[in-house]
Amino acid sequence: MSQRHTVPPPFKIPTKKIFKSCLCKDALLDALHHNFGETTDTRKAPLIPMADILMSGYSIFDLKDPSLRAFDNRRQTDLANLKEVYGIGHVPCDTQMRTVADRVNPDELRANFKAMINMLQRGNALQQMAFYKGHYLMSMDGTGSYSSKKITSEACQTKNHHNGTVEYYQQVLALSLVHPDFKEVIPFAPEMITPQDGSAKNDCERNGAKRLLPDFREDFPRLPVIFIEDGLSSNAPHINDLHKYNMRFILGAKPGDHALLFHNFNVAVEQGTATTFSSIDPKDPNLVHTFSYVNNVSLNQSNIGLKVNFMEHTERNTKTGKVQKFSWVTDFTITKENAYILMRGGRCRWKIENETFNALKNHGYHFGHNFGLGKKNLSEVFVMLMMLALLVDQIQELCSPMFKAALERAGSRRALWYRQRSLFHCFKLDTMASIYLAIAKGFRPAELDIVCDE
Repeated sequence: MSQRHTVPPPFKIPTKKIFKSCLCKDALLDALHHNFGETTDTRKAPLIPMADILMSGYSIFDLKDPSLRAFDNRRQTDLANLKEVYGIGHVPCDTQMRTVADRVNPDELRANFKAMINMLQRGNALQQMAFYKGHYLMSMDGTGSYSSKKITSEACQTKNHHNGTVEYYQQVLALSLVHPDFKEVIPFAPEMITPQDGSAKNDCERNGAKRLLPDFREDFPRLPVIFIEDGLSSNAPHINDLHKYNMRFILGAKPGDHALLFHNFNVAVEQGTATTFSSIDPKDPNLVHTFSYVNNVSLNQSNIGLKVNFMEHTERNTKTGKVQKFSWVTDFTITKENAYILMRGGRCRWKIENETFNALKNHGYHFGHNFGLGKKNLSEVFVMLMMLALLVDQIQELCSPMFKAALERAGSRRALWYRQRSLFHCFKLDTMASIYLAIAKGFRPAELDIVCDE
């Protein structure tokens, strides 16, 4: 005797024709599938198209599956939905996916980020996130993506510990468009920090930035940007690279790294040539801001000719007594009129930690889990696909009323992902919008119908 559990659809599933917005989830999925199909395929006689391989990999992170094994189980039960919703004609097994994806050139996947962000621009949705004088804030920082003391690949770097153990790890340099008034962030194509061809040395964030900046400018030659980064970035080579690619900046600066800069600033304060003023925060009357700044000063002793503008900011909470102090260098001329704006831009750097890295690690994307190292490019390809899934989700959160309604109804992103997977698994669907609509509007579950075959 066998039992078969069948549950009829509890809601009317809309057809694809209803959802016409170029920024709805299903339109973005169609664009991704098309672009994946443009990726170079070195196989002579592929049984499964490259578009299906990469779209299957993307679906793992879009559905927030915790592992490739979970996807492989879904491949058996959710085959129809994978074909309808994601356009996957032939769904590969996990071994096929790993083998083929390992040979993909990760640089080619940058085109997918460019396509998604171009769709944002054409839909007039990106413009609302412009920050200052038409410029967009771009926060760049690195984080670890993999670590193990046992498993390694050519893409891993090594760290020798004092106790004699060796740690194998990977890092990624991420780039996100942020805004202090928006909780959403727009991730751009990241750069992996891995040993480069012909080099026996570990890679580093500075070298990663040297590769990322020209790639970014090649993809977006006319996008006006302000790079906001931590204190490690306020060095002459990096600033010169930003100038080279026509990028503005607000970079953190610390006394230990810029002795001459802080000395000259302190002298200017004592002599009264620096400008100092205080103001109450327009959004919180308990916060008092004190700004001190000086323009056109040397960055450091080794780069006397490199002039920057320096600002020190102190925030005091009159209610709690808490005091915070920040300092930045920038290429914007600082005035009383823009000091508060530049401060908000500089402090917005933390959004790459909170809304990008934290989301990837703690909101269901399973960043840091080993989905597979492969022999060549597999781990980097999976990082790119994971970041693409985050980008599409952020576009939905920024632009889709249906997604926002579903998220509000679910109560949290984790709860939304859980309901999304459940509906995907239990019902026959042809659009992702059907899932969001069901979650947002609610639905009445049907009773379980158990069929016994004797």
